[in-house]
Amino acid sequence: MLDRVQQSEKSKKAVLYRMVMPGHTCPYGLKAKYLLQSVGYEVEDVHLNTREETDAFKKQYGVATTPQVFIGGNRIGGHDDLRRFLGKKVVDPKATTYRPVVVLFSLTALMAMAASYAISGDAFTLRAAEWFIAFSMVVLAMLKLQNVESFATMFLNYDLLAKRWVPYSYVYPYAEGLAGVLMVAGTLTWLSVPVALFIGTVGAASVFKAVYIDRRELKCACVGGASNVPLGFISLTENLMMIAMAVWMAAAELGFIGGHAM
Repeated sequence: MLDRVQQSEKSKKAVLYRMVMPGHTCPYGLKAKYLLQSVGYEVEDVHLNTREETDAFKKQYGVATTPQVFIGGNRIGGHDDLRRFLGKKVVDPKATTYRPVVVLFSLTALMAMAASYAISGDAFTLRAAEWFIAFSMVVLAMLKLQNVESFATMFLNYDLLAKRWVPYSYVYPYAEGLAGVLMVAGTLTWLSVPVALFIGTVGAASVFKAVYIDRRELKCACVGGASNVPLGFISLTENLMMIAMAVWMAAAELGFIGGHAM
């Protein structure tokens, strides 16, 4: 193995050792190979085909994991080490990010416009705006319900009602999903409106108190209990959207405004 490393050229040649077994192919090995090739390296792809061979490799080089990359006779390390060596960003799994909510709202907006276009031939309609909020509620509920225990644990950090009545932390995502589905269909407004208005109002008050009064730095449970989205404006927006949708539908149902499309 050492001979192969010493023979590698310093220019654009790399030696990659990765696990390729009948029951397991290391995904980070595949990513490392692709990354090397994408920046112009010629890759000598050495497969570790058995557990014994892998363990022997780790012992020989004093490493704990595979894959391992060698360039110019020097060990670079695993996939993350390779990214650093190439000057590329390494994602911190614990870092705060707004990416999940940006992706979610972008896709639900596109879904709403697509549905509106399919129905009326126009993507920019009142119904598209209504569907955007309703679709967002359904998708947000789905993300919470992927692991309701994890969501409930994070939710209990700041929700005012859940702190007083723990079962509410489990009820919330189901209520949000139900209200969203009914709003998509434009039916049973006598149920969807009060549900959305109630959970939206309690949620908005809870977020406002935790973030803007108590000045607490918390993670938001809005996209599930495993998210690194900070509690703040985005969380408040989710609840304000539900309140606005509930008020809009109630006003339309009572005839105070016209043009309600649902």
